[in-house]
Amino acid sequence: MAGQRSASGIFGTQPDAGANADWMAGLCPRLWDVPLQHLAIPGSHDTMTYCLSRKSPVSHTQPRLLRVLNSALPCVTRPVVLKWSATQTLDVTAQLDAGVRYLDLRVAHMRGGPARNLHFVLLSYEDEAAVARRGELWPGVPCWWANRGKPEALIRFLEEKKSGGRPGGLFVAGTNLTESLRRVLAHPAQSLAALTLPALPALSAWVREQRPGPGPACTNIIAGDFIGAGSFVTDVIGLNQKLL
Repeated sequence: MAGQRSASGIFGTQPDAGANADWMAGLCPRLWDVPLQHLAIPGSHDTMTYCLSRKSPVSHTQPRLLRVLNSALPCVTRPVVLKWSATQTLDVTAQLDAGVRYLDLRVAHMRGGPARNLHFVLLSYEDEAAVARRGELWPGVPCWWANRGKPEALIRFLEEKKSGGRPGGLFVAGTNLTESLRRVLAHPAQSLAALTLPALPALSAWVREQRPGPGPACTNIIAGDFIGAGSFVTDVIGLNQKLL
């Protein structure tokens, strides 16, 4: 797999690519016994969307209008959907080498692909009876998803969630921007990257202000889009110094 993929060419190589590959092993010994839910852990949102292509079908979970448009005009709809769906340019190996330790995976069978490329046992956490029978499963990891298209609104949402207290275990604060279908259809030439990259300075500033730990306003996993752009991973890892 290629270490970095970018159709638009707007993504440069991460300045510290590879420097964080073993950051957990390099933690200060005073942090070795700190529970994972009290550490700052970098994550990637929709980790494997770098695999998407114009041949990728539109998910059945998308709004009906989008699915109808895809059925009628796939050659027009799918390129637009791709530009607004691809959230990462680094492959999984490169993300791990960059220091990401939380992967947001969506497992599905690719039409026309090998019938059994990988073996997974899939279980929905919404099936409470099935989950109750499997005591070895971790509980679901809560995610603070703002569903906002502007960084200021996203940050306000995250601050409101913090004011209500953090969950007891692992949880994710998502710094990923999300646009409405109306805006996507109104701006087919734009992309999620064009929305996200100008917002990175504001989002990075918010990240650097956070603090891990058990306190009610503390953060844990912080996940973002295009983790190879800017200093996101390094900023999250650096928060652990505040525990010393």
